[in-house]
Amino acid sequence: MLSRVYDPTRDQQDVLRIYREVGWCTKPEHEEALAALVESGRTVVGEMDGSVECMVTTDPGTIRHGSRDLPLVGVTGVTTSRVARKRGLAGRLTARVLADWAAAGSLVAVLGVFEQGYYNQLGFGNGSYEHSCAFDPGLLAVPVKPRVPRRLEGSDWKRMHAGRLRRVRGHGACNIDSPQLTLADMRWGENGFGLGYEDADGELTHHLWCTAKDPEHGPYTVFWMAYRTREEFHELFGLLRSFEDQVRSIEMREPPGIQLQDLLQRPFKSRQITRRSPHENRITASAYWQVRLLDLPAALEATQLEAERTRFNLVLLDPIIRFLDEDISWRGVSGDYIVEVGPTCRASAGRDPTLPTLTASVNAFSRMWLGVRSATSLSWTDELEAPRGLLERLDVAFRLPVPSPDWEF
Repeated sequence: MLSRVYDPTRDQQDVLRIYREVGWCTKPEHEEALAALVESGRTVVGEMDGSVECMVTTDPGTIRHGSRDLPLVGVTGVTTSRVARKRGLAGRLTARVLADWAAAGSLVAVLGVFEQGYYNQLGFGNGSYEHSCAFDPGLLAVPVKPRVPRRLEGSDWKRMHAGRLRRVRGHGACNIDSPQLTLADMRWGENGFGLGYEDADGELTHHLWCTAKDPEHGPYTVFWMAYRTREEFHELFGLLRSFEDQVRSIEMREPPGIQLQDLLQRPFKSRQITRRSPHENRITASAYWQVRLLDLPAALEATQLEAERTRFNLVLLDPIIRFLDEDISWRGVSGDYIVEVGPTCRASAGRDPTLPTLTASVNAFSRMWLGVRSATSLSWTDELEAPRGLLERLDVAFRLPVPSPDWEF
């Protein structure tokens, strides 16, 4: 495989062919979305027999750990043509791209999965569950009558992206730097539209972007919401409720930190009545995203925990090494470390025979570090082992809010 940076003059038609083969580019607006996607960050292609048969798109940004923002790379697309499947191209190309971003200073990588298992080979571990909700907007119990919103068009993509970056963010929340990615997101969906509100200076304060399978009756899908305050949150949900006369159902991912069932009247009754209908009311859960550390010492140095100081040996295993070509200097994060966690955290190469030892894959350690699952839980279901006393101390140290990227990858 020959890998190189995407060149639009040489590669546009090959990349378009790949996206058509996998079914992701079926309409003219999808071609616009693809063009924005490959321009938003860094796109690398893989050649086989002189033809581009694989591509990986990535975008820089940040991820919030506690109250700190850490450098992030979001893997926004990994695509392989029909003729190049099961040949290792996607894994090797993704590994090379991650190595480049690690060398450039990204501490964490996040991506969305097509199925659990594939990206585990590259050191990624499951993120937390995200709840997908579908409900009748007329059942929203929001004590707010919204003001008349401003209609948002495709030309507002830069303003909407800026609004997304300013939204309220909690633990695990991700921001992607390039506004081109918001433009791409707008072009993928069908019958997209936006509504929002401005302040006296004309700044977009809070807004939402929706798509609609059926513009008349729905379901409408809220692709994202951006708000900063309780009042703005309530106004956007009041706006959704105003669709009730015509729209039968709205689908959305539950906002981080919110239990959407609190805002629904008679949720169990509506679920029973609508069961198996096109507008079924439901709440489902899945872990659609995965995370991994790219630089353990730097990530821990940026970590602050409200816990007593705990020191231990860490034997860290990184499966990505199998996908890294010999010419790549970054070799993953495998190694022996002496780790300290607490109000200050650090990791240095070495081993102290007086300390207890934690043995873990980077997949499992990344999940513990972000607070996806406790150390004890991971010792039952993932690649993580330690003495019981150390597990219990780590359970307390990494007792963090549920992480949520609040961004589609």
